[in-house]
Amino acid sequence: MNDRIELFAALGDRLRGFGADAASREVIARACRANAWFTPEEVVRAVRALADDMLRADVLAEWLRRYPLPARRPRRVLVAMAGNIPLVGFFDLLCVVASGHRCLVKPSAKDTVLTEYVVEALRMLNPRIALEYYDGSQPVEALIATGSDNAARYFKARYADVPMLLRGSRQSVAVLSGRETPGQLGGLADDIWAYSGLGCRNVSLVFVPEAYDLQLTMPAMNEKYRNNYRQMRAVREMTRRPFRDLGGALAVEQQVFPAALCEVAVARYRTTEEVAQWLAEHDGEIQCVVTEMLTHPRRAGFGQAQSPKLSDYPDGLDVMAWLAGL
Repeated sequence: MNDRIELFAALGDRLRGFGADAASREVIARACRANAWFTPEEVVRAVRALADDMLRADVLAEWLRRYPLPARRPRRVLVAMAGNIPLVGFFDLLCVVASGHRCLVKPSAKDTVLTEYVVEALRMLNPRIALEYYDGSQPVEALIATGSDNAARYFKARYADVPMLLRGSRQSVAVLSGRETPGQLGGLADDIWAYSGLGCRNVSLVFVPEAYDLQLTMPAMNEKYRNNYRQMRAVREMTRRPFRDLGGALAVEQQVFPAALCEVAVARYRTTEEVAQWLAEHDGEIQCVVTEMLTHPRRAGFGQAQSPKLSDYPDGLDVMAWLAGL
């Protein structure tokens, strides 16, 4: 196990300087050309967050000591990656390799540049690493995949005979007491709009007290997000559907997740019991809950939704325990 900890810690050391040299800046430029939703600042943020929050020797050792490693019988595990935010699929790659299995990587077309950069960095650090790209011909003994409901149906049909861990679409919630500080509200703005709001950990529904006036300062958004905002604002104006213009997004009063990327749902509550009941009833739709006033198994602090730790498993499914049981 120590060799894998050293490998990923060495990768973290390398990634901590990402964006500071001409070679990595060229990678950033290519990644943004391949996916117009990516911005250079957010690519750097995502890469350095991995390095700082996950790829440190002490953090890795503390995380891995809870699992029976390495796997007694290494399996060929296909990781079909999402590409909505930079390197969102890296965590599954880390889990598979760290558990002692062989990782077959199928990058998202939206995030191939960054995935290839990290894979090649790992291969340079350890040419014998149990990691390869999936070309459709290799045997698959297990599958980890994230995607839409249609993608899940495809995977279930294509790999019906192998164990699989599938994740669908989820969104995140914030619950405010009405006494949040300006710093906490600034953190909430990041939880909503980081990575153009495209991540499952991005907050899109905010519970507030009945008479609370939610005031948020938006960051500058990329052109694709602004186009979505202009389009949805025009649609709501033409159909006379109520909204509050946040200057780059739309606040809409409803107790369901919004369908449009640029919309933020605001739900008013009288008691915290109402909110707790709603969260319990919709748990299968929720990725994380940003709040300081309620307990929740997937709770995050303000400004921390996009800084998950190694044990903050997507959908609350312990990937390492699942891999250990293969």
